[in-house]
Amino acid sequence: MISSDNRRYAYQNAQLIEVICQLRFPTILSIDTREPADFQETIRAAFPRYQCQVEQLPAANGARPQTVNNHTFLSDDGSCKLSLTKDFIALSTMRYSHWEDFAARLDEPLGQFIQIYRPACFDRIGLRYVNAFSREKLSLTGRRWNDLLQPCYLGVLDEDEIDEASVVKCSVDIERRLDSRAALKLHAGPGFVQRSIRSGNQIQQVQEKEVRFIFDQDVYSGAKIKVAAVAETLEMLHGHADSVFSDAITTVLHDAMEPVCL
Repeated sequence: MISSDNRRYAYQNAQLIEVICQLRFPTILSIDTREPADFQETIRAAFPRYQCQVEQLPAANGARPQTVNNHTFLSDDGSCKLSLTKDFIALSTMRYSHWEDFAARLDEPLGQFIQIYRPACFDRIGLRYVNAFSREKLSLTGRRWNDLLQPCYLGVLDEDEIDEASVVKCSVDIERRLDSRAALKLHAGPGFVQRSIRSGNQIQQVQEKEVRFIFDQDVYSGAKIKVAAVAETLEMLHGHADSVFSDAITTVLHDAMEPVCL
């Protein structure tokens, strides 16, 4: 447990593979029926590459499947992606450094979205951090997972007499309230990471050979959120996510990620 001193850290050897912030709002049909040209002009400097993906929604109660337009805006290096549909706006990155930088990247497009589309409120705001701890990259080869994670996230892997290689599947999935405004969905357990590899004009998914420990947490507020309260809500969610992560790791893992106190 690292959070007892109430300090925040950035990690020079962080194990994050993706961070996503999604804000859901009551359906705005105009986003699905015409291209968001006005919105693009306001964010094109930071997200110059555009593509529209037509996604099929699962059919319900025998109804015909429906489609939705997912307008995607990419940073020049492709590391940050802004997604806009008739139901949500989301920012994701595979190169997260610290919260203030991520919040600053979200601030301008979210402000422009609010100004152009005038959502009545937000129905759900979620902040998701996906860590994939690699013992190889952390120079911890040979250490057991119970040296790195707290027992409540390990299941049988917390037992020293259990051969880790013999465990085909073991995961902990949690859903719980954090306070009156925030809740948590969390998946923890060993698994493989898939990487996107570009070969010419084709992108292939290649699975890594090393077993990593996946720590995937989604901290969210599901109550009706006023537009004016978005910034406060995001700060609150980040605080919860930081506490959950800090309480889950051991000093061994904390030190191996090379912490820098903020």
